[in-house]
Amino acid sequence: MGLDLSKFPSAKHFTSWLCLCPNKRITGGKVLSSKTRKNQGRLAYAFRQAANSVGNQKDTALSYSFRSLAARKGRKVAITATARKIATTVYNILQKGQKYEPMGTEEYQKLVRLKKIRNIQRTMRKHQIEANEIAVI
Repeated sequence: MGLDLSKFPSAKHFTSWLCLCPNKRITGGKVLSSKTRKNQGRLAYAFRQAANSVGNQKDTALSYSFRSLAARKGRKVAITATARKIATTVYNILQKGQKYEPMGTEEYQKLVRLKKIRNIQRTMRKHQIEANEIAVI
């Protein structure tokens, strides 16, 4: 493979080639399966091993994301999702020359908190609930 990733137009193509993305099988508008394809490649294995070790670390945004996903969906799904994040980061470093700037855990937790607040606000607007009505309940 080398350092030349010009064969892949985007990070999505790269992660698809590594089989780190869902393989949605749809027929008649119905999703039959969305499991990832099996891959015996050494590069995909290396990304999965890196993701597994991230899951055992403390105080990084990737490890926080890994643990929250593992609690909801299971460790195997979290390994694949984190491996995809790592592969996308590596693609951007090698192909686009971007610097790696990891997000701190506190920043990531603030981002997650903001997303939760926005989801709650969206749900309240959807059901036409105002903030002062909640205090009464």
